[in-house]
Amino acid sequence: GMSPGKKYVDMSTVDEACIIEIAAAIKSKGGVFLEAPMCGSKAPAINGQLIILTAGDASLKHDAQPCFDVMGKRTFFLGEVGAGARMKLVVNTVMAINIQALSEALALGQRAGLNGSDVMAVLEEGSLKSPMYSLKGPKMLEGDYAPNFPLKYQQKDVRLAMALGQRLGQPLPAAAVVNDVFMAAIAAGQGDFDMSAIFEISKL
Repeated sequence: GMSPGKKYVDMSTVDEACIIEIAAAIKSKGGVFLEAPMCGSKAPAINGQLIILTAGDASLKHDAQPCFDVMGKRTFFLGEVGAGARMKLVVNTVMAINIQALSEALALGQRAGLNGSDVMAVLEEGSLKSPMYSLKGPKMLEGDYAPNFPLKYQQKDVRLAMALGQRLGQPLPAAAVVNDVFMAAIAAGQGDFDMSAIFEISKL
């Protein structure tokens, strides 16, 4: 169990209220707490290319940095506990909206008689070039939805982001639409597949 002087690093993706509650419980026992959610999926994790979003005790961040250096390419320190959770939800909201945009574009292109690979090639040559598009697009066209980041977990993060937006009075209309699409995909049995499986919903 936790006792005075012990150190606790939490790398889960939860909402701000949850991580603050965990931090309070650790500190109440005399422990030292750092949140450190990660950005990146299976391949970045294997290759030590994650982005690590820390907040909380700065000295523990310093102590844990050698471990973070093995797992990730960059570590951010964002301040007080809760900032890491908020940043992770912001990042994952952008990711969700972008994968939906790619899904709709590919579905539209194919229905309009264009070759999906040509759509991807054009995107690769312009300002819309994106590592995520380069990774996900070809696999989506092949129907390869082996999970790197399961769809159901992406929907969970969008839901948490929407709750944050509601609490702050920040409208998130694009996120709301994307959440509906992810929910439809989960209802269609796609939840355990990669988040890019929403392409199947876009093609309906």
